[in-house]
Amino acid sequence: MGCDHAGYPLKVSLKAFLAERGHEVLDLGTDSEEMVDYPDFCAATARAVVDGRAERGIVLGGSGQGEQLAANKVKGTRAALCNDLHLAELSRRHNDANVLAMGGRIVAVQLAREILQLWLDTPFEGGRHERRLQQVAEIERGER
Repeated sequence: MGCDHAGYPLKVSLKAFLAERGHEVLDLGTDSEEMVDYPDFCAATARAVVDGRAERGIVLGGSGQGEQLAANKVKGTRAALCNDLHLAELSRRHNDANVLAMGGRIVAVQLAREILQLWLDTPFEGGRHERRLQQVAEIERGER
């Protein structure tokens, strides 16, 4: 998990939620509501997923939008901004998202927990979606 100051309160709640359910949480900061810039925290979270230190990642900020963008700059990351249940499910079923982004100023804690649980429980469908993800990876490999 990684966040900026605006995502910190939601991170604290979701970290406890995950621990209660037996998940080990790698907390990559930040550690307070003191203002910080989000890119380094989000990139660190994405790198932890891509290099295998974490199965999936969660990045949190005010809206989640910048956090998603920063995480997606790490090759191999498929970060999805999911501020509702429908997007959380589709991000996993169709896009095999490996990083979840949410906005602490957008999503209430209870809904964020529901989004997270659905996102963790939803499998990737594969099939036609796998071909599309391979195409996205090809684009990524071609970028400098």
